[in-house]
Amino acid sequence: MSIKVWHCHNARSLRAIWALEEMGFDYEVQVMPFPPRFTEPEFLEVNELGTIPYMIDGDVHMTESSGIPLYLVERYGKHEFGLRPDHPEYGEYINWLFHSDATLTFPQTVYIRYTLQEPPERGLADAATDYMKWYHARLRRLNRFLEDGREYLVDNRFTIADIDITYALHLGEVLKIDERYKPQVRDYLNRMRERPAFQKVVVLGEEGSIFK
Repeated sequence: MSIKVWHCHNARSLRAIWALEEMGFDYEVQVMPFPPRFTEPEFLEVNELGTIPYMIDGDVHMTESSGIPLYLVERYGKHEFGLRPDHPEYGEYINWLFHSDATLTFPQTVYIRYTLQEPPERGLADAATDYMKWYHARLRRLNRFLEDGREYLVDNRFTIADIDITYALHLGEVLKIDERYKPQVRDYLNRMRERPAFQKVVVLGEEGSIFK
């Protein structure tokens, strides 16, 4: 049985399918329009949260976009895409995995809600601007970290930390809230998006997408 992932174009599920593609898994993608809990209410019978990604791997069901790549590395021994606990950069690696969603993507998702999902009469434009500024402020650590010209985040090689962080930067560009990206961050983003696996999966669900 292959792994199955429910996905919306340029949504957080991109982390999961990019990781699957990089690691060479046999997997199935169910593409849906965003937001699926409204556009495809039957999806709630699969995932009561109505969120994506949703991944099924046998008896394992997962909903977290940064957790799925880590699961794949640890469960299937894909350690060429991760770091082991005894590695000197393991703490940095784990921190970037969690930083990607809790620190970077969180304000982006609130911005999406206030700009794309809430009716204008609710008067939430100022709140959306506040969350955009929050996202910009949360880029400070990454801006500083990449100042030394490093190609990857940890261990001088591509890992799932790069997948997780690149997605957040990519979404920021899609949402047109990327004006505060420093040159080294922009270069890093573009370099990661040149990878063949990213190029293959980023177009899934593109037709009719609200995130282009």
